Amino acid sequence: MATWSNLGLRDSVSPLKEQLNFFQVLVSLHLIMITILVGYLMHILFYNKFTNPFLLHGQTIEIIWTILPAIVLMFIALPSLRILYLLDEINSPAITLKTIGHQWYWSYEYSDFLNLEFDSYMVPTNELETNGFRLLDVDNRIVLPMNTQIRILVTAADVLHSWTIPALGVKVDGTPGRLNQTNFLMNRPGLFFGQCSEICGANHSFMPIVLESSPTNYFIKWITAM
Repeated sequence: MATWSNLGLRDSVSPLKEQLNFFQVLVSLHLIMITILVGYLMHILFYNKFTNPFLLHGQTIEIIWTILPAIVLMFIALPSLRILYLLDEINSPAITLKTIGHQWYWSYEYSDFLNLEFDSYMVPTNELETNGFRLLDVDNRIVLPMNTQIRILVTAADVLHSWTIPALGVKVDGTPGRLNQTNFLMNRPGLFFGQCSEICGANHSFMPIVLESSPTNYFIKWITAM
């Protein structure tokens, strides 16, 4: 989760989130180079006392400043399209999790197991344990195995919601009457927090998401206990 004075992106948990982080760095480098070049040219023009009679008729320079931005856009567009297709790819999921958004809590159904479903509510501040996270902890966490391809189906029962976990690079809208899906793979254990990212009413800020990534043997024990 994000911490105080954290100026960069948080550490990734999935390979797709790593690709998104790399792409952000790539775009930032392009923006920095363009900003420096344009700023340098403006600085020169401010203090330049010479005049050029051919300044309004420079066909060569017009060709250059038309082609160069197109090349820069290609360098940005190609990696962007690649990541978009990777995000939509469903790679033979081992486990399917169905998420239903309500006002203002989440319901989860493990579709591969019989009668395994539960609701997840935010823990009120006055009931939090000492090591709990205010406005982020829930009474029932999602538990999923690491290094396993997961498919998640997202819908809503009343209004628009959005199931979001930034560390995974996952953000899926929950729309009443529709099933949206995406997939992810977690490459390390841990607790990962998210929140509803679509304004859904008065208590929109109070429907957090907690996902526990665990080794497969722990997940099997949890499933058995449930």
